[in-house]
Amino acid sequence: MPHYLDPKNDLTFKRVFGEHKHLCMSLINSMLPLPKPIVSLEYQTGELIPQLTDVLRNTIVDVRCTDSDGRQFIVEMQLFWSESFKSRVLLNASKAYVMQLDKAEKIKLLHPVYALNFVNETFEKSPEMVDEYYHYYKIVNVKNTEKQIKGLEFLFVELPKFRPQNRAEKKLHELWLRFLTEVNENTKEIPAELLEDDLTREAVGYMERAAYTKEQLQTYDKWKINMLTERGMIDDAREEGMEQGMIKGMEKGMIKGMEKGMIKGKIEGKIEGKIEGKIEIAVNLLKKGISIDDVCDYTGLSQHQIRELLQN
Repeated sequence: MPHYLDPKNDLTFKRVFGEHKHLCMSLINSMLPLPKPIVSLEYQTGELIPQLTDVLRNTIVDVRCTDSDGRQFIVEMQLFWSESFKSRVLLNASKAYVMQLDKAEKIKLLHPVYALNFVNETFEKSPEMVDEYYHYYKIVNVKNTEKQIKGLEFLFVELPKFRPQNRAEKKLHELWLRFLTEVNENTKEIPAELLEDDLTREAVGYMERAAYTKEQLQTYDKWKINMLTERGMIDDAREEGMEQGMIKGMEKGMIKGMEKGMIKGKIEGKIEGKIEGKIEIAVNLLKKGISIDDVCDYTGLSQHQIRELLQN
């Protein structure tokens, strides 16, 4: 019985979509509502901007390519979500767009850039978005969304929310998402639908553990361990911070409750608890060597507040 690897890993994701143009082309065509499908592409190398440091350095996997019409595509797998990723995606895509000025003589000749982002966490948690996994952004007129400034477009796909519906008109769209969500190290049997399609069957073949050398598997495992370590650091700091913050907050609330009334005191205690929780989380993350930018992102505290903590 074959043993499989996870396609969301840096090594395997790039093996499938960073080494096989036809598979990458199929993935992009199936996900993006392009006015004209990709018919050929070339890979690009080199970083647009430095990768995030500290706790987030292993959480992003990306492939960059350009099609025969000059359109650029940045395909990313984001394992952990934070609001700063939106800014990072915007910066990456914007720089890719601007860098064309080195070759294009006129701004109007610049080609569009598409950022396709698969996110392995849920980030839209409001009740009305509970079943929405596909989030497509354009630069549009707020009163007439048909009017668009072309050049940059962004797609975020929340993988945990995806549920296959076997829609014929979106066959490859669903098959690729099933490949990313249903194939992993615990997979005993590959879904028949993935094996019936030539493209996804080929991709599944690249997930077989036997297809990798001992050195490659060591790289795979090392990346996985680093990613799990980073997730553990975040979760530990968050849990410790919330526990300590709630205790301090409730203590302050009880004191205020004695002065202003118990009901009001409980409410203030909860508010104080949330604030103290954020502070404790920030303190724990800083102790673990996490950068100020990342601490701000995970706690919602400002850089000024974080720097005050460092001074105390």
